[in-house]
Amino acid sequence: MKIRANLLIGGFLLATVVIAGTLAPWLAHTDPVMDADLLYAEEPPGAAFWFGTDAQGRDIYSRVLYGARISLTIGIISQLINTVIGVCLGVSAGYWGGWWDDFVSGLTNMMLAIPSLIFALAIMAILNPGLTSLLIALGLTNWSFTCRLARASTLSLKSQGYVQAAKVLGYSDVRIMLTQLLPNMLGPIIVIGTLGMGGAVLAVAALSFLGLGIRPPFPSWGSMLSDARDQITTAPWISIFPGLAIFVTVLGLNLLGDGLRDILDPQSRSRRA
Repeated sequence: MKIRANLLIGGFLLATVVIAGTLAPWLAHTDPVMDADLLYAEEPPGAAFWFGTDAQGRDIYSRVLYGARISLTIGIISQLINTVIGVCLGVSAGYWGGWWDDFVSGLTNMMLAIPSLIFALAIMAILNPGLTSLLIALGLTNWSFTCRLARASTLSLKSQGYVQAAKVLGYSDVRIMLTQLLPNMLGPIIVIGTLGMGGAVLAVAALSFLGLGIRPPFPSWGSMLSDARDQITTAPWISIFPGLAIFVTVLGLNLLGDGLRDILDPQSRSRRA
């Protein structure tokens, strides 16, 4: 099978960000929080500070590296929560039908009618800003797309012969869902989960930019952009590098998800051929 270029490029970009975040303690020049020196405030990029320094004299290169850890961790965990919620609701609604299907469908439509970022903002306004609150807010906002996909897949799969054979053998409903239905819809779920991670990274940056995400002085790409608003003309590098980090990460995730769709979805592959 020919591997498409978007899969290779997306995998390379994402791997670069993951490696940078994982090896941040060894790759960073300074401590991203404690090593601040006003004598070196707003230093432009150079040999001493590759990405320059911010208004507090902190090394932007080190803060971008550590920011990758936070953004990817929150993106992965929140998307896992979304996926678990969406799959559980969608598969059970499609399999059992009846009033439960009506309830889940109505709840899904309601969630789709509310902008996810607005809903996350409402949750963060109720809870205290922080890592736990951020995970809860993002983990409860984007499950509706996965739910719809899982429900539609279940409706098309539950009439298949192997599912009916499992019923005859006395399999419980939960066992049928886990062993017969779920394995046959993993491909689309993996694709939508990968694409959803890109949205989660953007949401983390947006909430942090608004002051409702990771609290300063801990490095977060969104909060770094927020801090750089007043220096956007005098010291543009303070905002350029965290902005590029967000762009590269989201682009890598989107390209990777697009490439996985080409591999895991034969119909999509045939349409693009």
